Amino acid sequence: MSKKIAIMSTGESVVLDSVYKFLKQDGVEITCISDYLNSGILKAAKLMGLNEKYLPYEQNTEYFSSENFDLILIDGYEKELSEETLTLGKFVDIHQSLLPSFKGHDALRRAFVSGVKVSGVTISYISSDKSESAIIAQYPVLINNTDHFDDFQKNINGLEKVLVPRVVKSILDDTVFDYNDLFNVSCGSSCGGNCGNCSH
Repeated sequence: MSKKIAIMSTGESVVLDSVYKFLKQDGVEITCISDYLNSGILKAAKLMGLNEKYLPYEQNTEYFSSENFDLILIDGYEKELSEETLTLGKFVDIHQSLLPSFKGHDALRRAFVSGVKVSGVTISYISSDKSESAIIAQYPVLINNTDHFDDFQKNINGLEKVLVPRVVKSILDDTVFDYNDLFNVSCGSSCGGNCGNCSH
C-alpha cells in the first residue's frame, strides 16, 4: 500500500517540488493543504496534478480525524495547530533556524538581523505537548560577512530542498535519518553547508 503525506502551507511551499521528485518513484501520494484559497501551494499542486485541499483553520480537526496520512509536513503554515488536531497524525515542522534559537515566526530574518554567523534548518515532530517536540534533524548554514539577506535565504531554501525530502523518506520507511544520505548527494560542486547552488 502506498504512503500518503500532506504538505501544509499558508503561502508557497519551498520543498513541494523536491519532495515530489524525490518520492515519486516510491509512489507516495501527496496532498497539498492551505488555509488560504489562492495560496501558492494550491496553485502549484494544480499545475503538478497533485491533490489539493483548501482547508479553513477551523476545519483542521474534523478533516484530519477523517483522513489517514502517514505524515503531515508543515512548511510555512502561519497558524498554530491546536492540541486536538496534533493528536490526529504525525506532524513534522520545518523551521528556518537552529532550534532552540529563533523560535516562532520570521526566524530567517530575525537570525540574519541579529548578526549570528551560523544558522540553519531544523526538522522536528510537533507534539500536542509542544514543550516535548523532538528534533529529527538539523543542519547549519554559514552566514558570511558579505552575504545579503537574499543570499542567506537562497542558501537556507537550497538546504531545505536537499534535507527535507531525505528526512521525510526516512520517516516513511521507519528508519533513523542518516546524515550520510545528505553528504553523499552527488552535486556538481561541494556546497559545504551552503546549498543555494546545489541542484538536488
